[in-house]
Amino acid sequence: MQPGIKAVLGLLALLSLLAGAARAATLHFAGYDWTVKSGNGLGPGPCDWSESNVWVDGDGDLHLKISHTGGTWSCAEVETTQRLGFGKYQWWVIGEIDKLDANVVLGLFNYPPPEVGPDGTNEIDIELSRFGIPSAPNLNFTDWPAKAGLPPAAKSYFFSLNGTYTTQRFTWQRNSIYFQSLNGHRNDNQSPIARWKYAPAYPLRRIPQNPLPVHMNLWLVDGKPPGDGREVEVVIRSFTYTH
Repeated sequence: MQPGIKAVLGLLALLSLLAGAARAATLHFAGYDWTVKSGNGLGPGPCDWSESNVWVDGDGDLHLKISHTGGTWSCAEVETTQRLGFGKYQWWVIGEIDKLDANVVLGLFNYPPPEVGPDGTNEIDIELSRFGIPSAPNLNFTDWPAKAGLPPAAKSYFFSLNGTYTTQRFTWQRNSIYFQSLNGHRNDNQSPIARWKYAPAYPLRRIPQNPLPVHMNLWLVDGKPPGDGREVEVVIRSFTYTH
């Protein structure tokens, strides 16, 4: 085979491989396209992240998993390719999220790309975690301010469930953020677990004002494995955004 032909065939093979990788790195869920995180030693954590820990099943539910393979723990994260702005963000979650190991974090949040702001700004979080401290609260609502250098605002709660269905929600407006956690899968305000309305002075400095990608992740504090040594899986039945 002539060298020129070999080079062309090699290039075509490489392009095919790259195209396959690009396809594997995205999925469609709840009407949105999501990029799947992959790589080692990346934040938060830092953790290792694997595309195989994220999938949509035949019922259209999204699965996030912390897996243990070959002596390595890996985590799961997705983010929307689209940026969303003010409105109501709601997740229907399935899992014993009140009983997560202290080293495990389930995050439902938005997060700024570099042109919007640095880490520690422009972020709205619902996090189910004790952040490595078994006696700590296991539900956390946090607003990271629009302006760098200001402290975050947060509320934390202890909660326990009788089942595995919860609704997690925040309503983001220019002047306020209303966080809600509720029992069951619902669109109303019944059966609350916790709720907090954050309406600060100087909201343009303290509340994100620009559209942001939406993230969902399941990860390990400081990259440490679960204390019980068990893999973890959480299902997201639904994500909705209403402007």
